[in-house]
Amino acid sequence: MPEGDTLHRAARRLQVLVGERVAVETPHPRAASMLAAERLDGRRLEAVEAVGKNLLLSFEGGLVLRSHLRMSGRWQVLERGAEKHGRPWLVLSGAEREAVLWNGPVLELTARGTRRLGPDILADPPDFAGMLARLRAGHQGRELGDALLDQRLVAGIGNVWKAESLWRAELSPWLRLDQVSDDELERVLSEAARLMRAALDGGRGNRAVYKRAGRPCPRCGTPIRSRGQGDDNRTAYWCPGCQRGEESPGA
Repeated sequence: MPEGDTLHRAARRLQVLVGERVAVETPHPRAASMLAAERLDGRRLEAVEAVGKNLLLSFEGGLVLRSHLRMSGRWQVLERGAEKHGRPWLVLSGAEREAVLWNGPVLELTARGTRRLGPDILADPPDFAGMLARLRAGHQGRELGDALLDQRLVAGIGNVWKAESLWRAELSPWLRLDQVSDDELERVLSEAARLMRAALDGGRGNRAVYKRAGRPCPRCGTPIRSRGQGDDNRTAYWCPGCQRGEESPGA
């Protein structure tokens, strides 16, 4: 699934259309069933911003188009009229360029696109106090790794950066929230923000644990483990040797 840094890069690319009146088409029938293109066609695109894993496109008249890419979606910017192989979900055409959405399963036209989302981990500066408050307001028996992926609590963290930030903070994904101090929570959030900001700015640091099950931990040499976590069974990667906490249930 695309993570917050991927969406921020897409938002940067789409800035070339901000300020233009755009022609709007929904060539894919599923997209056409979700979005009435005529409501946006010919309106000025006023802003494009990434909030967590969502891309929000604001149009004149107070309309906000929310795009969520889930597992397979991607945004592309092309020269206007460029050949396309396949049927895109959405095309926004300006004077010289067009933004093309492929396989974008979520398109929602709203004026309240972010109310259900937690603070964005890639905000400048991140609202760590707001994230901490949301994490503490929920059920404290929840596992830390599962809570970090809940976009209502913290927007933008996905499976890669969950694993890597927890490793750097030396905390197990299997710890319950009530086993983690506020300082430890802020430490893992700070690591996630730092790692994702570096990735957004073009950094390609080495992965310590993500998709490295069975290999030695680069910090202590213990074999890295993996196991599904949470209701969605997203794979957690962790080092049982140097990440403080309990083993996964049934491990």
